[in-house]
Amino acid sequence: MIVDGPPGLEAALVGLWGEDLPIQRCTVHKHRNLLAHAPKSMHDELTEDYRDMIYAATATEIEKSRKAFLGKWRLKYRAVADSLEEAGDRLFTFTRLDPSQWKSARTTNAIERLNEEFRRRIKTQTVLPCAETVPMLLWALLASGQIQMRKVDGWETLSQPLEPMPLDLAA
Repeated sequence: MIVDGPPGLEAALVGLWGEDLPIQRCTVHKHRNLLAHAPKSMHDELTEDYRDMIYAATATEIEKSRKAFLGKWRLKYRAVADSLEEAGDRLFTFTRLDPSQWKSARTTNAIERLNEEFRRRIKTQTVLPCAETVPMLLWALLASGQIQMRKVDGWETLSQPLEPMPLDLAA
């Protein structure tokens, strides 16, 4: 499950499917949150450090970069480090997947883009006749090619189980 980070949604998901539900915090939304905690003059440096961490090639490199990020930003702007720590291991759930899936699993952008395009397409409809119209209209827009879904990277490995991989949160 990939979420933007609202605690109520995460709590509802865990309540519905249990504590073992793998929840991934959207890395793009977390980046925006981090930028909000730093002065504009530090945004480029913060972005570079964040990308080095999130887009590292292996889980081990991600963990090493995370520790370096926290150490550096605790000294510069503690609120940035606190914000990263708030997300905890849910910001790195994607590392439990096959690396071919990491690109698709880091962010909610693909589904948000689909929702945005669907809303744009139905905006001219003031009222839809019934609830069944919505999936029918979505399917018609997908089938006609007016809305295109982005291919999920690593789809060949989707059937593989998740690796248990707790992070060292004491970093």
